[in-house]
Amino acid sequence: MEGASGLYVIGCELFDRNTGLIAALFYTVFQPWWTWKTLSFDGEMIMNLPIIWAWAIAFRRNSSPMRPELFPAGALLGAAFLLKQPAAIAAVPLGIYLLLPSYRASRNLTRTNSIMQAILFTSGFFAVLGLVTIVLWKQGILRDALYWTIGDHDIPHVFWQKGIMTTLAFVAACLPAIIGATLACRDKSEIWAGRLPERIALLGLLAASAIGAAAGARFYPHYYVQLIPALVLLAAPYYAQIWSGKAQSRYWLLRPRTTYAWLTLTVIVFSITHWIGLASRRAPSETGRYLFTHSVPEDRIFVWGQTPEIYLDAHRRPACRYITTFPLTGYVFGGPIPGFNTRSRILPGAWTILEQDFATHPPTYIVDVHPDPKSAYYPVKNFPILAKLLADRYQPVAQTAEGVIYRMR
Repeated sequence: MEGASGLYVIGCELFDRNTGLIAALFYTVFQPWWTWKTLSFDGEMIMNLPIIWAWAIAFRRNSSPMRPELFPAGALLGAAFLLKQPAAIAAVPLGIYLLLPSYRASRNLTRTNSIMQAILFTSGFFAVLGLVTIVLWKQGILRDALYWTIGDHDIPHVFWQKGIMTTLAFVAACLPAIIGATLACRDKSEIWAGRLPERIALLGLLAASAIGAAAGARFYPHYYVQLIPALVLLAAPYYAQIWSGKAQSRYWLLRPRTTYAWLTLTVIVFSITHWIGLASRRAPSETGRYLFTHSVPEDRIFVWGQTPEIYLDAHRRPACRYITTFPLTGYVFGGPIPGFNTRSRILPGAWTILEQDFATHPPTYIVDVHPDPKSAYYPVKNFPILAKLLADRYQPVAQTAEGVIYRMR
């Protein structure tokens, strides 16, 4: 809701109230596109909020040579970077916007004024990063933070097939916004007359967001929400003209009644897909129910695999800091890569840390969600430390839909 409010403010600032309302409407419709994962409260969802409000501050009509509000705008984008690293790329077109000759001309600024504003904006961005760096350094976890935010995000494989399929699905699901954005930029009715620097900046944001969505080369559907703010801001003025009757579309598909029906159908389809996706997750997993019933709240558990929801279903704390096991296996997010050995990607020292955590609070239960050595990509037998621990101190007590549960002897 706060993101939609920011888009409403931008639409009103650049055009009028109707444009702001349409931008907010489109964001509300298309942000939770298709998959239920776009409903999750994670970094990709949250990072759009500071991005949108940073741009709302920068687009504010203020002809003052010094714009102090640009410092908090940069700080907001610094916060967005801390939430999810691809968000940092949204600062690039905004910094360029402040240096555009057309921006200076529209606000009667000198080149020096423009450079000073860009410096102020950049200072806000790096002030947040600098402050957080100092805090992390004081706590002695700066090196770990750098690894988990940057070092761990290498690209060992580009999932081209997934990228093509997800991109096509996104285009189909968000086609009204994409068409509107395209026509608004090509339209000869001078929709963006007098707003050339803002148009350039939003096109830059769209391009930067596309790079950010593809940066991890995994092409998860919820990564694409980074594209939504730029798309709806470009599309909103076009639909505002059509829906208000100020202009007539040559395409029957974009006429008011058709687009109203299209958006309504989109909301219904998205709601159905979300409901179907969430329906199977409403009940706790069989493993989670078993652990909740057969353990006490003080017990710790450890799940071998990429299934952290078992901890939530069981209402039990993890015995190790690695609630998913990719630091111990080198698992590549995006899916299995046939023939690719991930052992070189194992976090240095991770197994030592695992043993230390287990010594501090031993797991009462260990769950192996991939017990079949023939089909498992990471069978326990290939990891001697865990295999020996299970053989010496644990015994299997249950077989569930998710895997095998071991209990400490």
